[in-house]
Amino acid sequence: MNIYIGENIKRLRLNRQITQEQLSVAMSVSCAAVSKWERGETLPDISLLPLLAHYFSVSIDELMGYDAARIEEEIQHFMDEHGRLFRAGKREEYTRLSEKAYREYPNDYRVINYYMWDKVGDYTDNDPQVLLANQDELLFLCRRTLEGCADTFLRMDAVNMQGKILHAQGRTQEAVALYKKEIPDWYLTCGQKTEQLFAKDTPEYARQLRFNLLELGAFTVNKKCSELWFCHGLSLAEKGEAALELCAALEQLRRTVFCGETDYYLGGFASGMARKLRKAGGDEAVAERLCRIGQEAMERFRAYSESDPAAREVLNCDFMDFP
Repeated sequence: MNIYIGENIKRLRLNRQITQEQLSVAMSVSCAAVSKWERGETLPDISLLPLLAHYFSVSIDELMGYDAARIEEEIQHFMDEHGRLFRAGKREEYTRLSEKAYREYPNDYRVINYYMWDKVGDYTDNDPQVLLANQDELLFLCRRTLEGCADTFLRMDAVNMQGKILHAQGRTQEAVALYKKEIPDWYLTCGQKTEQLFAKDTPEYARQLRFNLLELGAFTVNKKCSELWFCHGLSLAEKGEAALELCAALEQLRRTVFCGETDYYLGGFASGMARKLRKAGGDEAVAERLCRIGQEAMERFRAYSESDPAAREVLNCDFMDFP
């Protein structure tokens, strides 16, 4: 990382029409010292950085000339690569990647968030022993985020991690109380509040309402997959048959006024169950049938989306991972 403090001092001084002598008096140093700073021969004493930043009304980072654009590009590249590895299921690789990024950018709250959740194996099925073994570092990172970060999503993730650790400590009621205090409920979501911006007889209201229905439906589909897979004690074969039965019910529903959104839900459910069956070594014929149902439903939904702005918008969101 390059530091351009001398060049920046000279640029800021000239922009303010300040002489080297005037700056030297303000900083209680010699004029020769200022000249050496600007020529890059020496650097200001670290104790002068806050004074210089205040004098020129800039941040210390800006004063030191961190290459913000390049750093942002590198962090974006990290997040893109992390997403690619995550979708491919390469946990060891994306965990190593986030560890490397954290070493290089320990003050970026986005990188901190990736590092923190990769350390405990993502958002679900966290091993309590892993949480407890790393709780000091994790709680330190949570405090840093909550004290210094303005991004609401990252702040909520820090609260989420605090709750996870409380639960691992056997303090589950405290975790639930923390969530109820700090995290909004369904009626305080961005989608709900955006919908309420518009009068109910306007196209904007109709579009946002449709978008919210599709997003909530995607969430429900995800929950139904998990409920069917984990909560009924069914064999792999029975899970496959139950998935086909639900697909048949959704096929009936799509023949009603709910045809468009039902294709979206059907596509997500069938595709999700097909992936689960294949990963668990279930009946390939059933998995293939579910996959085909999902693909056909999504083809219909994409065609439907051409006449529905909300449907077109939801296709660009990462609510469900379709084939």
